[in-house]
Amino acid sequence: MTEISNKQNHYLPNIASITRKQKLTETEKLFEIRFNNEVVGNSFNFKPGQFVEVSVFSIGEAPISICSSPTKKGFFQVCIRNVGNLTNTIHKMQEGSIIGIRGPYGNGFPVEAMIGNDLLFIAGGIGLAPLRSLINYILDERTKFKNVTILYGAKNPAEILFESDIKWWQERNDVDLRVTVDNPNNHWSGEVGVVTKFIPDIQIHPTNTYAIICGPPIMYKFVVKELLKKRFIKENIFVSLERLMKCGIGKCGHCGVGYKYTCIDGPVFNYWDVLNLQEAI
Repeated sequence: MTEISNKQNHYLPNIASITRKQKLTETEKLFEIRFNNEVVGNSFNFKPGQFVEVSVFSIGEAPISICSSPTKKGFFQVCIRNVGNLTNTIHKMQEGSIIGIRGPYGNGFPVEAMIGNDLLFIAGGIGLAPLRSLINYILDERTKFKNVTILYGAKNPAEILFESDIKWWQERNDVDLRVTVDNPNNHWSGEVGVVTKFIPDIQIHPTNTYAIICGPPIMYKFVVKELLKKRFIKENIFVSLERLMKCGIGKCGHCGVGYKYTCIDGPVFNYWDVLNLQEAI
């Protein structure tokens, strides 16, 4: 497990402000966050796949994945779904509102190992949020990576996230993007069905391709099953797991999965590690 330094109080949040908010769907909003202390802001570095603890004073805090690329300096972004008292409070906040931030925490994606390889992103629903951080990082450093394929599935057209990003990815000639929905409406002209429908037809070189997966837990087993049919190497399949993370630093034990803690050993795991964890997926 990652060693936690005692040189600072890891339970004390830094003060930050919401500098921009954008409605993505009826339940998700995108928030741009900047630290009020310039020194803190300049020293805030993160890896794609990491998360922060976002707090509203007198209400509580929750772990939220960072969804912006670390290449963008001076701010970061989080996508927050309105699912309870804390997130509902944040959704009602206006630009300029004060929040607390702890982190970044967790184990991110192995970006350095991915250099020079093909990348296959598979996202379901809000699982696109943490993958967006890595996708946009890869595109900002595009010459370091080979083929990039993005497969995204949503329940219906109204729940598709990051439409401006999707449009940008679609317009690029160096990205293969495929989007599907489970339940189309009368205006939907795209693909229909679960995201795994794309996997059998895509061209994959399993020995030099990394698969990065994030979505509802039920999705993982079916996606991995299809990837193994393609002779993927287990160590090259990465998943981002969601658990009830509280402290974020491996002290409270709430996010234990098998013999590891999601907050410090994850949330990113390769599939080989997942196979050794009880009830991971």
